[in-house]
Amino acid sequence: MLIAIVADGPRGRVYVAPSREHESVALSAEPTWQPETNLPDDPRNFWTVDYGLTKFGHLFTSRQLVALKTYSDLVYDARKQITLDALNSGSSDNQTPLRDGGEGSVAYADAVSVYLGLAIGRLADISNAHCNWSSSATQVVHLFGRQTIPMVWEFAEAGLFSNAAGDYIVSLNSIIKNLLRFVPSAAGSIRQSDAQSVIIPDGSVISTDPPYYDNIAYADLSDFFYHWLKAGLSPVYPELFGTLATPKSEELVATPYRHGGRDSAESFFLNGMRNAIKNIAAQATDEFPAAIYYAFKQSEVGSDGLSSTGWATFLQAVIEAGYTIGGTWPIRTERPDRMIASGKNALANSVVLVCRKKESAAVVVTRAEFIRALKRELPPAITELQAANIAPADMPQSAIGPGIGVFSRYKAVLEADDNPMSVKVALQLINRELDDYLGVIQGDFDPETRFAITWFEQHGMKAGDYGSADNQARARGIAVESVKHAGVVESAAGKVRLLGRDELDVRWDPSEDRHLTIWECLQHLVKLHEENGIAFQTAALFKQIGNQADAVKDLAYCLYDIAANKRKDAKEATAYNALIADWTELSREAAAVHDIRGTGQGSLEL
Repeated sequence: MLIAIVADGPRGRVYVAPSREHESVALSAEPTWQPETNLPDDPRNFWTVDYGLTKFGHLFTSRQLVALKTYSDLVYDARKQITLDALNSGSSDNQTPLRDGGEGSVAYADAVSVYLGLAIGRLADISNAHCNWSSSATQVVHLFGRQTIPMVWEFAEAGLFSNAAGDYIVSLNSIIKNLLRFVPSAAGSIRQSDAQSVIIPDGSVISTDPPYYDNIAYADLSDFFYHWLKAGLSPVYPELFGTLATPKSEELVATPYRHGGRDSAESFFLNGMRNAIKNIAAQATDEFPAAIYYAFKQSEVGSDGLSSTGWATFLQAVIEAGYTIGGTWPIRTERPDRMIASGKNALANSVVLVCRKKESAAVVVTRAEFIRALKRELPPAITELQAANIAPADMPQSAIGPGIGVFSRYKAVLEADDNPMSVKVALQLINRELDDYLGVIQGDFDPETRFAITWFEQHGMKAGDYGSADNQARARGIAVESVKHAGVVESAAGKVRLLGRDELDVRWDPSEDRHLTIWECLQHLVKLHEENGIAFQTAALFKQIGNQADAVKDLAYCLYDIAANKRKDAKEATAYNALIADWTELSREAAAVHDIRGTGQGSLEL
């Protein structure tokens, strides 16, 4: 049902109620063809099937189907015209096509046609019946903000000749902008192969970004674009578009709906990943390490601690293939404004595993020997990660590297029953050592801060009995009144609770506080960061905190761990994660702050 029409007026966008004629025109389109491929029965990533939209063609209005098919057909006509234009411009009459390495007028027309076809794929992303309307940007928002096809009940249909989002020329210009910026410095080639059987050229440096267990089934999502690309580009790449849909049976993703259940899907993934990594390891040169990207968040908390089937399964395959992990490099690859990260503790980094072939002299050790090695080698590695300002959400992933590096260098780690330790158990021990490390650094904090950490872990921001608070305070050699005087808690009517950040004194000045605590420094800093981001006020307070900054950062890591993994308080965890993520930039801004005078934050100047 057509609800409204949005048009450009002399003073901006205008919203018009539709007439019967408008509705009649909108419904008059009669497509001669539409994609008939069934949408997969994957309720996690394809939400429309349960509502009767079961085919890819059902995701479009009739008018959109007519438009997209028309543009796809025009690619074929344009290709013939481009060939003639190239010949008239002096290009060779060589008839060898692009797919066979041609360089004449035919190959040139093939290349241009590819870009024209790709623009139709971009157009389909914003010309379908599952695009939302952005009231703030006053425009249509494309479908794939994330790797799913959600069900929507109200959608916006873009004008195909509007010179805005939804216009083919706008989609094509996005590709042209990239081409204008692309300046190749060497010749290259691309080959498509199955990783389990690919033949790798001698001396190759291997850098790969494998599938993340069960995260995304790209083959299913690819069908959304495949049909429109096939319609226009089949003559250019007949073998590539020779199937009705994209190949799926060999895609190395643990999708339960495709393999008859979670256990079968996990077995398929493990066997395939083991074969793929083993194939790579067998052909890899000893001269260079292999770099394997991975960005899969550990999220399964059981009685034995934090772990992840995705990580355990993947790492098991890497180690069984004959690799030892020499290190991990956290690399910031994920945009903070992407849809999946909005308001969440999503990963900011990908973890790059640096792998080399395991030495033949690797030894067998016991569980106790492995744990001693972890306790010896993991703390300094975590200290280095913290010094690099790895966000708390990324720390468990980043700490895997140094820990699993210890595990993988041994031929085997034997349990008490002489059976080899699994990677999943090793991960649990690594995460336990990470927790112990965060617990140890609490001993360096002032007693009021240590009290606040324990109270937060037990009660969050809610009130608790005074008697319990008194016992905990006495155990740290202080009284509840001391914590209250420090501005950390409120104590009244037999109850004690931590002060929320909205209750903090806006006039607080750390240089004037005679009972300064690390807890206060962090909470005031988080408050300003939440309100202002990396702005002058936040940087000025950072400058005033001075030599307490390292302790403040350590406390942020501790509180993130408690909020995210123990209290399941995503909002509170996000505050600490965001602060650490901006720590480097905040340090840089603080270095520019000077001439601090007066008693309040308002008198700080640049």
